[in-house]
Amino acid sequence: MDKNFSAHSDGRVRRAYDIASAAHRGQVDKSGVAYINHPLTVAANVGENISAVIVALLHDVAEDTSLTVDDLRQKIPLTDAEVRALELLTHDEKISYAEYIARIKADDLARAVKLADLRHNSDLSRIKNPAPNDFARVEKYSAALKILTA
Repeated sequence: MDKNFSAHSDGRVRRAYDIASAAHRGQVDKSGVAYINHPLTVAANVGENISAVIVALLHDVAEDTSLTVDDLRQKIPLTDAEVRALELLTHDEKISYAEYIARIKADDLARAVKLADLRHNSDLSRIKNPAPNDFARVEKYSAALKILTA
């Protein structure tokens, strides 16, 4: 990977990397690859904005681990904008996917991270033998990408 997040000059990026690595330890993606590679790839594709990198590294922690956004706030100093983006990116199952995407679209930081997330999650070359549900998921993500870029 081009960026070495663990050696980044901003200590918060290093801390976000450490938190994400620990939180996702033992998790694997659909192709059996260590899950931490996903947030690393997302972070590598959000540009140089430090807040976007931090949110990208942490974007799945509250959704896919036992840690909450409040837990993250205790572990790392986050700006209000970073907290808001993390809250938006953590899909509350009580709201529809369409509403979830609409809320993200209204926040520049969350939108930047979600765009990189959707693009990486839409890459079926990561899955050895994509199944029909994988193609359906990519269609859903493609529709979300259109909404977020409109």
